[in-house]
Amino acid sequence: MIILLRRVPPLLVSLVLLALAAFAGAIILFLSADFSTLLAVHLALAAGAMPLITAAMLHFVPVLTRGPAPGGRLRALPVLMLVAGLLVFGSFALPASGLVLRDTAATLGILGAGILAWWIARRARKSLGAPHPGTYWYLAALLCLLMGLAAVLLMHVWPTQYLALRRFHLHLNALGFIGITALGTLQVLLPTAISRPDNRVGQRLREDLKWVFTGALLVATGAAWQPLLVWPGLLLWLAPLLRLAAAWWVLYRNDPNSWNGTATSLAGTLLGFFIVLTHGAGHANGYLPPSHASGAYVTAFLFPLVTGAASYLLPLWIRPGMPTAWHTQTRQRLSRFSALRVALFIGAGLITGLWGIGWGAYPAAMGLGLFAVQLRALVTRY
Repeated sequence: MIILLRRVPPLLVSLVLLALAAFAGAIILFLSADFSTLLAVHLALAAGAMPLITAAMLHFVPVLTRGPAPGGRLRALPVLMLVAGLLVFGSFALPASGLVLRDTAATLGILGAGILAWWIARRARKSLGAPHPGTYWYLAALLCLLMGLAAVLLMHVWPTQYLALRRFHLHLNALGFIGITALGTLQVLLPTAISRPDNRVGQRLREDLKWVFTGALLVATGAAWQPLLVWPGLLLWLAPLLRLAAAWWVLYRNDPNSWNGTATSLAGTLLGFFIVLTHGAGHANGYLPPSHASGAYVTAFLFPLVTGAASYLLPLWIRPGMPTAWHTQTRQRLSRFSALRVALFIGAGLITGLWGIGWGAYPAAMGLGLFAVQLRALVTRY
């Protein structure tokens, strides 16, 4: 899935396209009996989502802290995280060199996440006035990533706990790093995208961070060592999610462009996250195989998250500055059929969670393919 633009695209745009390519590759791997589910999941999460999230944090933090854009060296962090993600993918694709590649990737990831967390904390201290509470959601997400990557380095040091550490790593990265980042960003992004403010978003972000962070730790620890901890962890997540869903329903249910707008794409991500939590509970208690839960996470949550956010942010990243008619028209084209895309992704997640990725891969591929066709708008208008 490669889009050729008239000029070399900015880094953020390139990372979006690479993430979409990684998602397409993950679907192919899911359908192939010759590769493990872990290979596909790490292609989507480590090589696709992790570098893009790093770049998005570098983009949003100056806005949240009312500070200048990051310097040139910091802007290279997403490339470092991309290298780490590709090494992780290589560790599963080339088992003979797996240990070296895995530990190298974890070390690079810890370095990149540590630098980014230090920079965000420094920006928060130097913020003009109190930083936006979303800043601390990014710090919490990076702390989850650091702990999850540290677990990777412990796997060969503590071989008797290899499987437990792997579960801790996967759950903390999926629910903690990506989940906390997504939920914190969506609460700010959706009101901005449809120009309808949410006056209680700051209060929710301040009050709910402790619950989602603790919930992510409990779920990861429970999945690794003590299954009973999964339930309080899920309950801690459910309360903030239900509050957010109720707030969005009141504020945005009458959006005139709901069926072909950004709101549907972003709200669909929240629905996908509910499905992920349900499937995760089933997996933790032995009702669903881990491959089903992992596939549902990628298709029902990650796909609508990236395509929904990209439909609003890509025009801004391609042509930074004051909004123009081009930005509006391009967003409209990218958001068109958003309800259909979300339905395909959610349907793929439900099918995958219950019966496996086999048939679920087809609606996921259709949703990604639809978005790829819509990206053609950028080819002629960039």
